[in-house]
Amino acid sequence: MDSVPFHDGNIHKILETRYLDTRLDVNHSLQTHSSLIRRLSQERELEGHLGCVNAVAWNSKGSLLISGSDDTRINIWSYSGRKLLHSIDTGHTANIFCTKFVPETSDELVVSGAGDAEVRLFNTTRLSGRGFSEDAIAPSALYQCHTRRVKKLAVENGNPNVVWSASEDGTLRQHDFREGTSCPPAGSSHQECRSVLLYASQYDCIFNLMSHDALIIAFKMALVLKLDLRSGAKRSLADPPKQVLALKSCDISSTRPHLLLVGGSDAFARLYDRRMLPPLSSCRKRMSPPPCVNYFCPMHLSERGHPSLHLTHVTFSPDGQEVLLSYSGEHVYLMNVNHGGVNEVQYTSGDVSKLMTYSPTINGVELHPFASNVSPNGFLIKKNIAAKLDKCRKLIKFAKKSLDEGISYYGIEACNEVLNDYSHIIEPALKHECLCTRATLLLKRKWKNDAHMALRDCYAARKIDNSSYKALYYMSEALSQLGRHKEALDFAVASHSLAPSKPEVAERVETVKKDIALAEAEKNSKTDNGSSRFDDQGRRILSLSDILYRSEANSDASQDGPRSERDDSDYDEILELNFEPSISGDEEHDLESNIRHGSLNLRFHRRGARENAGGNDSCESPSSSSPNSRASYQPEAAVDMKQRFVGHCNVGTDIKQASFLGQNGEYVASGSDDGRWFIWEKRTGRLIKMLNGDQSVVNCVQCHPFDFVVATSGIDSTIKIWTPSAPVPSSVAGGSAGPETGDVLIAMESNQQKLSRNRDSILPFELLEPFRMPEFPEGSLRLRPFECAQS
Repeated sequence: MDSVPFHDGNIHKILETRYLDTRLDVNHSLQTHSSLIRRLSQERELEGHLGCVNAVAWNSKGSLLISGSDDTRINIWSYSGRKLLHSIDTGHTANIFCTKFVPETSDELVVSGAGDAEVRLFNTTRLSGRGFSEDAIAPSALYQCHTRRVKKLAVENGNPNVVWSASEDGTLRQHDFREGTSCPPAGSSHQECRSVLLYASQYDCIFNLMSHDALIIAFKMALVLKLDLRSGAKRSLADPPKQVLALKSCDISSTRPHLLLVGGSDAFARLYDRRMLPPLSSCRKRMSPPPCVNYFCPMHLSERGHPSLHLTHVTFSPDGQEVLLSYSGEHVYLMNVNHGGVNEVQYTSGDVSKLMTYSPTINGVELHPFASNVSPNGFLIKKNIAAKLDKCRKLIKFAKKSLDEGISYYGIEACNEVLNDYSHIIEPALKHECLCTRATLLLKRKWKNDAHMALRDCYAARKIDNSSYKALYYMSEALSQLGRHKEALDFAVASHSLAPSKPEVAERVETVKKDIALAEAEKNSKTDNGSSRFDDQGRRILSLSDILYRSEANSDASQDGPRSERDDSDYDEILELNFEPSISGDEEHDLESNIRHGSLNLRFHRRGARENAGGNDSCESPSSSSPNSRASYQPEAAVDMKQRFVGHCNVGTDIKQASFLGQNGEYVASGSDDGRWFIWEKRTGRLIKMLNGDQSVVNCVQCHPFDFVVATSGIDSTIKIWTPSAPVPSSVAGGSAGPETGDVLIAMESNQQKLSRNRDSILPFELLEPFRMPEFPEGSLRLRPFECAQS
């Protein structure tokens, strides 16, 4: 497949077009050209931090790079000299997760957010000298209103006065430097901003409970909360939002700054229009989340409801027309922004079940055999169209050959080439053949969610031709791989009715029947041996998911006393488990067992007791808290994926980024748990480059705003600078000549195996009891260090 050219064209032709079309910005096209990407190699390693580097960001001019680390320092680097200019001891008491230059301030103001739930603003003009400073600098502003870790900051181009912070407490807050420079800690008895502006809601609240003076004081506070998602998490698209949505990432569109994108502890990214957010209120109770413009989620992830599935990064494309989502334990997905109210890839919860349920009709329309697209008058197809069709046939032939040879990856790429670039010109028969071929390759490869992708192809093939048994046959196989045996049998029987003489179809029917019988036997066996989940003393053995997501069970369980007296939106228990690795430069990295040394942190949150104590505010709960809320809830539509990027692994950290490269955003990059970072062609999802960027994990990938220079960071205490300086183009790091295909496929296959592992580890009570220690302030419980396998 290396012979297939990339879609950015020949670099010489691009240069020639600038004479023909003066409107063409050649610099944008050449910044991240494929010929440059394939020559990427590490140019410099910036040393200056003493811990993991969790955040890197360029200033708007590209002259400076800022970084934040576990050492609680902010470092500012010179782009031209590749040198450390300033090192700020921020005073944070926990890991820095995010840092930014404040726009339009001559890069004098920088802001940071950390695990201590604080947001701090610094003025670099107060720094004395250059380089490493042992003394902490006093922040110009300090905001302590979050109650849990601050994971992401966002700034608006051209706005030097406001910064937004996303936290795992379920709130996104807006800090305006013009209105104040400090805010008391959350829970403080003197925290005046809590009375009005700490939590906002779309529901009308009782302002007459506050005096005029109190309102004036509140509006002078720096914190203005724009979004409360403490009841915003959804288990599936059909379920109403209920659990806390611990925010992990946020972004503001550079072309339409009123659009705000957030992602957190469920599968759905949310797009909000800041102009449509509800007015601020005096209500401190957790309310229903405000309505969003759009939900973004791949269809196959929308109905799972698995509690460990969550987003680690969301971002807009440079032109604001697309969004990129990176999932923990999943892949990276590209989607269109639906800002006009209509989107061709929107779906509802009912569409998911339709995809997996056999019906002789699709979308209510009876299927018919396809007809040739050749005109009845017999006009000849244009020569260039004929050449393209010939190329498509050769690519499909190559895909079938790769299927026979057992190398599915490049066969899938060949089919992608046909369907992405020539779908509008190929005849229905050829398209049907390509879809069925790609589905077969996906089912044979069996990477994470390949079966779901095969379902999509089979569904599209059925729309083209209902007289072919192949789409039904492979649909049955895909459903079997997903454990949907009863639905698989329906499709297998339908396939057999169309091709009764095909022995493989009859064999498929019998195989599915055996799968159903085996599943029933296993179900009965589990019922009979239900006591195996209990220890000798009758105590149930807990899995990791049981412990981590106990709050979901609590929120559904009945509480003591009537509902009206004890609403589960006010009283719930949340258990947060964090593993803090202690990886230093001289420790040996165990590649085989992937063991990390560190400490396990458990944090219990009892909502309602502290937040409502002593409060005089009165605010009615939203209608969603009523017993009939689920019955009256109307599920929203969501925007489906347009492209998937596979090959990396995102399991070990929840700050892993996926970024657009270049001013046109024609390429996508992401870090990985195997210490590499990956670059794909956005249009096709084709992997272009894989580079070694860290001894353990690459988390951050940020491209220079104008030059093709990329900064990456991760578990290592250094920042790597990458430039297209390799002497030979290659798909792997360094541009080394020689065979490389095997290295790429081996690395990708290994990452897919990690993604597919079961993340639920059994944790009996005996494991947790030895670690019990007296409770720390604010409900923290710190356990002794031990070895933890990332699996």
